[in-house]
Amino acid sequence: MWTTLDDSLSQLGESPFWHPGERSLYWLDIPGRAVLRTRGDIDGRPSVERWDLPTEPGCMAPARRGGLVIALRDGIYRAAEWGAELRPLARVDHDIRTMRFNDGKCDSLGRFWAGTINEAKDRANATLYCMDARGGRAPALRPMANQATTANGLAFAPDDATVYWADTAAHRVRAWNWAARVNTLSHERVFQQFEDKPAGWTPASPLRYEGRPDGATVDARGHYWAAMFEGGQLLRFAPSGERVAALATPVQCPTMPCFGGDDLRTLFVTSARRGRPAAELEERPASGCVIRMRVDTPGRPVAFFED
Repeated sequence: MWTTLDDSLSQLGESPFWHPGERSLYWLDIPGRAVLRTRGDIDGRPSVERWDLPTEPGCMAPARRGGLVIALRDGIYRAAEWGAELRPLARVDHDIRTMRFNDGKCDSLGRFWAGTINEAKDRANATLYCMDARGGRAPALRPMANQATTANGLAFAPDDATVYWADTAAHRVRAWNWAARVNTLSHERVFQQFEDKPAGWTPASPLRYEGRPDGATVDARGHYWAAMFEGGQLLRFAPSGERVAALATPVQCPTMPCFGGDDLRTLFVTSARRGRPAAELEERPASGCVIRMRVDTPGRPVAFFED
């Protein structure tokens, strides 16, 4: 059921989105410090373009006026078009030796959200920020949530009433009630809590491990799709929290799903290969590639950055 996108190999693929105007898939290679995109017929054999960046990109989104907004290690930047100069929009006051931006995307009102990661993993000091630059206002980062080590799994319910945010290190996805127009969060709760990785676990181990929540998306029915890093699967949850599906992947470490294609019924998933055991890479050669399959329930179109 899964196919691999040709020439899509990355060390750690992340932040995919489907650009409807270009009919292209975009994604990042974080340690490879690059943005990648397809050119040509996505259903045929599209070519892949690469744009090298000065530091690690954590996440990005398309901008309504063209180009991209990209969160790099030290702040959020704006590029007017592919390959253009990166103009700083907002800096963040963290130690860039151990902290950087990670997972994020835009909400339906055009604000850009991005969370950070503590690469030392010695404390839960990562933060989820929101940047509003609509109407030409001066962009500024506003902290929205914290108490995480590895920000991931950001997603918004279709009715703009719920925000989801994961901490990969804690194996936890939280949810908040969201008043989107005034941008306030309330009624924090645990949406999903997964079991920690058993001591001594390896991919070849008989010990059961479902993985830990990495990137995520929400489909048109409001179901939350979580990529389970090291779990070799995507898990799909109803808004109530009920698990409704588990979808095995040909990669051990899926990193983030998105929906694309003209009907938004192609599920694309990025994955990781950096640091994975040689035996795993031999058994799962698609590791690090973008994989895709057709699904019954469509996703939602990407939200554009407004400035």
